[in-house]
Amino acid sequence: MTPETIPTSPSSPAANADHLANSLFDLTGKTAIVTGASRGLGQCFARALAKAGADLVLTSRTRTSLAAFELEIQALGRRTLSLELDVRYQHSIDKMVADAESAFGHLDILVNNAGCNIRKPALEVTWEDWNTILDTNLRGSFFVAQAIARRMIPAGYGRIINIGSVTSVAGYAGLAPYGASRGGIRQLTMSLADDWGKHGVTVNCLAPGWFRTEQNKVLYEDREWVAYLRERIPLRRTGEPNDLDGAIVFLASESSRYMTGQTILVDGGISTGAVRALGKPRSSPAEV
Repeated sequence: MTPETIPTSPSSPAANADHLANSLFDLTGKTAIVTGASRGLGQCFARALAKAGADLVLTSRTRTSLAAFELEIQALGRRTLSLELDVRYQHSIDKMVADAESAFGHLDILVNNAGCNIRKPALEVTWEDWNTILDTNLRGSFFVAQAIARRMIPAGYGRIINIGSVTSVAGYAGLAPYGASRGGIRQLTMSLADDWGKHGVTVNCLAPGWFRTEQNKVLYEDREWVAYLRERIPLRRTGEPNDLDGAIVFLASESSRYMTGQTILVDGGISTGAVRALGKPRSSPAEV
């Protein structure tokens, strides 16, 4: 028999290994809130959590933008609730959390994904640009986490996943406010982890590298830029949406129970520095 066809008894090592693997990543019975779920990576995160067994609260500034995706998640056999949320406003956050708790009774996982970006050279950034990005990406993430943590702490359990970026650890021209907001997310993650760990609530940051999204799709229309970017990524490609599935489920599940305050970079290695330190190969070896 091949390994794939060997029968296993409930007490066999193979069966026990399967049970351990499943229990470490199984989200059945958990309720996850994913903010900014109307498109892009937010939908990728929500889909991965649903496939792992979680019921979903999906949020966006407009509920109608969630309708088709909600049906997709329900087709996986999961309960869903779509709610309006504008993270720039405290009353919107409070209403979303209250409605989610009323519908599901418990809130176990938060994916703090809602965000925005405005690409401009630093000298052209306006006061309003700065406030829009920081109010959404950093202030909004804090107050959503705070509101959810107030429900998680009495239960003695919670998984908060703040979504950062490779700009949480690296600087790029044209992304000054955005980079400041994502760097702030990394620091916020560490602070909240220290604050809430004693209550059984873990707080970690998932930082994607370069993935094509609605926010940056115009860049990917420039073939020369894409070639330049791929050259700087050790794995020689930009990210695909399902490259994030394992990381988001890991951080949401029991498999990460002794991990908090950390930033996981899923970036193909670009955060290593990815600058060529060797010239083009020569016809014969030479000392440098």
